[in-house]
Amino acid sequence: MMAPGAAVVVLGALLMVSIPLAISVGAVPIPLRTTCGLLMGGVGSHPTVEVRAEQMILFDIRLPRALCAAVIGAALSIGGLLYQGLFRNPMAEPYVIGSSGGAALGAMLSFIIPRVALFGFSGTATMAFACSMATVLAVYAIARVNGRISVVSLLLAGLAFSAILTSATSFLASVDRDGATAMRLLTLWLSGAVATPTYGQLLAASAVLLICLVISVPMARQLNTLALGDEQAQSLGIPLEWTRAGIIVLGSLLTAVAVSLGGIIGFVGLIVPHFLRLLFGPDHRRLLPLCALGGAIFLLAADTLARTALAPAELPVGVLTAFIGVRHFSTCFAGASGNGWHERRHRGGRSLLQLERESGGEGLVIQAVSG
Repeated sequence: MMAPGAAVVVLGALLMVSIPLAISVGAVPIPLRTTCGLLMGGVGSHPTVEVRAEQMILFDIRLPRALCAAVIGAALSIGGLLYQGLFRNPMAEPYVIGSSGGAALGAMLSFIIPRVALFGFSGTATMAFACSMATVLAVYAIARVNGRISVVSLLLAGLAFSAILTSATSFLASVDRDGATAMRLLTLWLSGAVATPTYGQLLAASAVLLICLVISVPMARQLNTLALGDEQAQSLGIPLEWTRAGIIVLGSLLTAVAVSLGGIIGFVGLIVPHFLRLLFGPDHRRLLPLCALGGAIFLLAADTLARTALAPAELPVGVLTAFIGVRHFSTCFAGASGNGWHERRHRGGRSLLQLERESGGEGLVIQAVSG
């Protein structure tokens, strides 16, 4: 089994190789050698019309979309990892507390009311981001009872809000004068489709992703401790409420960024963290960079297949990830029974309790608390 550090290097190299490969294929195929030459600036002083056309296709259409897919995949995978650690459940995914319902309502509202663009993002993306974050904050406020919040109340509040927001979205679509058009646009958006953003939008989204990733590093240590249960985590000095609030904020920001760029793309935040956990064990400190790179590669490959399988037509990438995810979902469901996922042996990895016993000295959990 490959060590996690070596796996990070391999996945990083694979991502760098995947980008030129992905942007070389499409309705208008471009030779890989030409693609690499253009990426390295080899245009020449007097480029031909064909070279100019290929340059426009690569830099104005395919490269932004490929980078966008990588950002969305990384954001959803990290968000899924954080929520799976928070709820101590491998079935958790980034939309588990209602952010997708809020995003759908925001997208529907953008078709009805005047759109407001922000930081170069479209009105639909802006409204989806804002409503997604507002939904998560509302769910957190409702689930908080007597100054404390439990995992069960958070899940129930998220489920209730999702149902309410889904009904509200359908109601707005039915009463809208141009409801048929709005419903078609909303259906396409809910299917998940990686957009072709501007480089300014990519920069803003990448900045949020990087900030959340950096802040998640100390959170990973605390997630290792939370896996032992609330009582033991508290006895080890973990501030449960602040930790949960921080994880929810980070996960919600990452999910909202992904939604604003590509709509509702399902199963990415479920498949990638769970698969990597099976390979490398439950230590969130190791899984964090692996999930970022693995999610980026996974969605980049899925989007490439989605736009080339039926070329020149395109398949929504969310439909493709759903096909892949359904089978994996069944596997996860079958494997979720037992004594708890964080206490079982994983193929290719060790349980958290085994890591704590075998690490020597203070142990993994104590190391996670003390940093």
